[in-house]
Amino acid sequence: MISRLENVLAKNRQQFHTVVDFNVATDKLLRLDFSEANKELTDDLITHTPVFSQYINKKLSEANAAYGIGGYNEDRVLYKRSEHFDCNEKRTIHLGIDIWGPAGTKVYTPVGGMVHSFAFNNHFGDYGATIILQHQLDTIVFHTLYGHASLKDIEQLHEGQYISRGEVLAHFGEPAENGDWPPHLHFQIIEDMRIKEGDYPGVCSISEREKYLLNCPDADLILNMMDKI
Repeated sequence: MISRLENVLAKNRQQFHTVVDFNVATDKLLRLDFSEANKELTDDLITHTPVFSQYINKKLSEANAAYGIGGYNEDRVLYKRSEHFDCNEKRTIHLGIDIWGPAGTKVYTPVGGMVHSFAFNNHFGDYGATIILQHQLDTIVFHTLYGHASLKDIEQLHEGQYISRGEVLAHFGEPAENGDWPPHLHFQIIEDMRIKEGDYPGVCSISEREKYLLNCPDADLILNMMDKI
């Protein structure tokens, strides 16, 4: 069943600003698979950030792709790299879409909104610098999360600050400031923040998959990129 939020996002889909610079006519995207079906994902590769970064860069170069992309509702093997994802039941289901590319890549605000919260979630494998915006469309309130940003992006922010559509909000962070990942953006739509500030799970356990996916619809409803692969 399609939610009210999904209906609103679908109706406004053509009005969203691109989240990263992307020319449909000239730029190419590469879908990256981080499920256990990808046999290239050895323990050594995913647990050592420089090796993982080299793997991403090689894939993008070989495909002549501007960005790697994918991951919504993907059951990933990546998260065994960090104890951050360990709990009673390991979290492996990815709730957003990742866009992989060079550090410093600009991130634009797709639809105007105010700064809900931000934080430096500085654990190995976490978001690092994180920004959450709150938006309202057709009376529906929702949020967008930008994970793995650079620290400079959160230094001048304040809660309640209005960010205009198309304004540069952030940049892909370096591993030292993005949770020790190869540079990328984790982009996620969240309907109800459930009193959380500066953070919201980007990965859930299999048993909680349905609950979290209901609250976090497909981020491509705003990105409009997955059909360009």
